[in-house]
Amino acid sequence: MPPAPPVELTILMPCLDEAETLAVCIDKAMGYLERTGISGEVLIADNGSTDGSQQIARDHGARVVDIPVRGYGAALIGGIEAAQGTYVIMGDADDSYDFLALDPFVERLRAGDELVMGNRFRGGIAPGAMPPLHKYLGNPVLSWIGRTFFKSPIRDFHCGLRGFNRESMRGLALQTTGMEFASEMVVKASLGGLRISEVPTTLKKDGRSRPPHLRSWRDGWRHLKFLLVFSPRWLFLIPGAIAFFLGLLGTVFLALGPLVIGDIGFDVATQIYLAALTAVGYQAILFAILTKIYAQHEGFRIPRSRNFDRLQKRISLESGALVGVALFLAGLVIGIVQLASWAATGFGPLDGADTLRAAVPAALLMILGSQTVMAGMFLGVLAVPIKRG
Repeated sequence: MPPAPPVELTILMPCLDEAETLAVCIDKAMGYLERTGISGEVLIADNGSTDGSQQIARDHGARVVDIPVRGYGAALIGGIEAAQGTYVIMGDADDSYDFLALDPFVERLRAGDELVMGNRFRGGIAPGAMPPLHKYLGNPVLSWIGRTFFKSPIRDFHCGLRGFNRESMRGLALQTTGMEFASEMVVKASLGGLRISEVPTTLKKDGRSRPPHLRSWRDGWRHLKFLLVFSPRWLFLIPGAIAFFLGLLGTVFLALGPLVIGDIGFDVATQIYLAALTAVGYQAILFAILTKIYAQHEGFRIPRSRNFDRLQKRISLESGALVGVALFLAGLVIGIVQLASWAATGFGPLDGADTLRAAVPAALLMILGSQTVMAGMFLGVLAVPIKRG
């Protein structure tokens, strides 16, 4: 008896109580494999169904793997590990995607693409298939953020029908267990330099009588949070830089005297708040730098830039300490000069506004200096060589 041909394609469906629609999804996937003659399998990653989905899957010829960790991402990670195919095409088991129309995905995978995303906006969305909140706000906004932050070509970040090279995807070390897994796959594939393409696909109203597992605001926030945390430049560096430079500019201007713009006057009270904004912005910048250095130190795939690589080579515990001490001493000198001026008057009464106008930048410099020294110390901790594994 000749050996069975290697499995080229696994059609993977995550499943949690999908008894209403699972059979028709499996039959379509089986029909696709039969029609095309592709050596393949249908794999159901069951996430703890209690409605008999597992037996339905087996009765219709699918292989079932039980995934004890709950969550959309956990089910798919377990399914990818259990898949036997060179390529995997994943799709929801709610009959919203057409498993009979997978040719564009297979063609691109065979051509060497490592991630092939469906695009529902190009392929067509049936009436009632996608809530207006998702169609006009959630998906477009989150997809735009993903393209902007990570230079990804994908215009439909959250399409549930997608294909990929199994080994390439395993190499990305995907780990989120919830709905944000959809974003993690695209983000890490983009950062990892995988060949990515997009093909039109259709979306129709799912065939279930119960509400979907997806929760719009909760899962939307989880996607957004993942995109932000994975890009310290946009989460910390850019907002921090804006806050720092606006605060510093205002603090310096108000150190020279009151400022009047139109009918509005600004004085030392504004200067104090601007100094606080400067300190917070500076802390965000330092946090962005340290976060990126730590991520690279630990081997995370995050966006790199030549400017940052040059900066990283120049900063160290010693350079941070020198800059920090210099800032602190500059503020201290201003304070000493103020003290000497006060002493020259016999420590008499002071003009509150004029005193604060110089004291605020002095205090700010000492705060920034202290922050810089502590950031340099933390950088020194990161630089300590350790034995791994």
